[in-house]
Amino acid sequence: MSGAGTATPSPSLSGRELTREIKALALAVGFDVAGVAPARATAETRFLREWLARGYAGGMRYLTRRVEERVDPRRVLEGARSLLVVGLAYDPGRRFTPPLDAGGRGRVARYAGGDDYHELMGDRLRAIESGIEALLEAPLRSRSYVDTGPVLERVFAAHAGLGWLGKNGLLIHPRLGSYLLLGVMLSDLELAPDAPEPDRCGTCRACLDACPTGAFTEPRVLDARRCIAYTTIEDLGPIPEELRRAHGDRLFGCDACQEACPWNRRRGREIPPDPLGLRERLAPRSPWLYPTLEWILKLDEEAWRRATRRSSLRRAKYRGLLRNTLIAAGNSGDPSLRPLIERHANGDDPLLAEHAHWALTRLE
Repeated sequence: MSGAGTATPSPSLSGRELTREIKALALAVGFDVAGVAPARATAETRFLREWLARGYAGGMRYLTRRVEERVDPRRVLEGARSLLVVGLAYDPGRRFTPPLDAGGRGRVARYAGGDDYHELMGDRLRAIESGIEALLEAPLRSRSYVDTGPVLERVFAAHAGLGWLGKNGLLIHPRLGSYLLLGVMLSDLELAPDAPEPDRCGTCRACLDACPTGAFTEPRVLDARRCIAYTTIEDLGPIPEELRRAHGDRLFGCDACQEACPWNRRRGREIPPDPLGLRERLAPRSPWLYPTLEWILKLDEEAWRRATRRSSLRRAKYRGLLRNTLIAAGNSGDPSLRPLIERHANGDDPLLAEHAHWALTRLE
């Protein structure tokens, strides 16, 4: 949302009071946490240049197109002063227990089997913008993003006091853990910033050691080319052969580093009430909680569209999900999948055929 001119607090509201009102509004529309950070470059955002130079972004060329805006949010919105960062917990302490007949099944990342969080959170950020305009009785100059714009949400979430960056690069909230979806609203309002949280990871390296593909070159530095979240979602080409066994039964994304984190496993993890039912909408729908590989391998593109409607799973595309499922099928050791794998091995798509041949070799 953007309006003409620069928004100023209503004469009846100081900057600190306006900040409190905006945070309360964020909680009222369904977010679990909200904080404010100054709109400026940080040491973490400046490191992006080096990270890209090392080639760690792989094929995510969109990251190279607006580098300076990612480094300094003031380049995204002229006159920007503050970032409101909001978080929504998407996994309320649930343990994913596979059914008894877990053979021949796959896993999707915990955030991905329900409604698409981009739309769910984007609607609520727009509601916050409208609410602020009502408070100010004036137009608001702002930009809001949920994983879709040139703003490094995790970095600014840490600077907004919502937690600290764990060694896996994810934000860890002291009560909610790291199963958090983040959104930001960049504006020209002079809001009162929050104090950052201290780093509480200490000597723990559970997340680094849990990574199936060894994707972390050092704490908080990820080589995306080896990350299963990248290879199953972002990269639509062939999955490197040396990584395929480590993919295991993962069909879309990976939660390994989060599942190993003590801040997610502790009993004292607190999840706020959810009166608007947002977490229920984010929860995986029944086909995707533990989907059978047989079901996915039988899907045609139209059936895939129906099964992934309104979900983040669309990002991997139909062909990408089949490719990932063929890898999982090869790792499953389930010989009953052979006819379905052979169908793709003999099909017209060279990418799927190559992965199917690999899967057949694994089954042997």
